[in-house]
Amino acid sequence: MDSKSPDAVKASVFRNATRPALCGLTALLLATVTTAAAEAAGDAARGEALYRDCQACHSFDKNQIGPMHRGVFGRTAGSVPGFDYSEALKNAKIVWTEANLDKWLADPEVLVPGSKMYFSVDKEGDRADLIAFLKERAK
Repeated sequence: MDSKSPDAVKASVFRNATRPALCGLTALLLATVTTAAAEAAGDAARGEALYRDCQACHSFDKNQIGPMHRGVFGRTAGSVPGFDYSEALKNAKIVWTEANLDKWLADPEVLVPGSKMYFSVDKEGDRADLIAFLKERAK
């Protein structure tokens, strides 16, 4: 293709016109990923305030209506000694990670049909904050 041909000129104009658009799109994607990562990290201080609702059934160091939360990260679901779990949760073979806790808090019945927990946390940011709090304090 000759550099002065109409097709060469169109290709050159197209390449040059899309560079700023691609840079803008790249910046937007990076900002979105950064924002999502920050939200995923959560705010432990805010999570502490949200955890008060959880304390109707849970505590860190003793089983109540729900199992204790101390040591929840990395623990296999349904494995706290002395707690009467549903068969579904005992057999789920789920390890509590940030991702699994997020799914659990969003809708326990979807993650483990037949589980006993009925409480869910609808807002993604609230779940991230609760998880950050548990990760920091429930060691």
